[in-house]
Amino acid sequence: MTGTLAKAMYLGVALLASGAMLGPAQAADLSEADIAALKDLRTGDMKKLLFASEPTPLPRMDIVDAAGASTSLDAYKGEWLVLNFWATWCAPCRVEMPMLSNLQTHFKDEPVRVVTVATGRNSPQGIKRFFDEIEVDNLPEYRDPTQALARAMSILGLPITVIIDPEGREIARLRGDAHWDSPSAIAILNALSSGS
Repeated sequence: MTGTLAKAMYLGVALLASGAMLGPAQAADLSEADIAALKDLRTGDMKKLLFASEPTPLPRMDIVDAAGASTSLDAYKGEWLVLNFWATWCAPCRVEMPMLSNLQTHFKDEPVRVVTVATGRNSPQGIKRFFDEIEVDNLPEYRDPTQALARAMSILGLPITVIIDPEGREIARLRGDAHWDSPSAIAILNALSSGS
């Protein structure tokens, strides 16, 4: 067991013992102590993950699925979302996407969903080719072609990943790529989603 993994597991157990693990009903009730405990779980590039002082409701805007139909993120209410904004032309996105896929595999039976939204000009064929080339087949191929959702959420630069609570509110954000399958990322999401 690596030192990082051991630390993440220790901090996760400490959070459990302190009652800081949060279920959906508690999602908006992140106290300063809860946030401090979550910040302690950040190592490596997860240190870029910034927690919001107040949860911010997601804008109610449609996105487009792989078949071209309008849909929304409302379908994910009741689950924790790791909402990733990316583009097919974005080199850091190509590096990060397999790690997001690994994260989804890790949480496949848990109330955590990795949701990817290609923002701007990204053709369905280009998205499919991108996912095929990096051998990712477990993430949604959503698009935000007019960047309406990205603009409403102040997404500046790519990639940006936002953690959304089960009530549909942003609680944390990370700018740039990160190792989303790292022990640190997994420990943070375990701490947030435990009990849901």
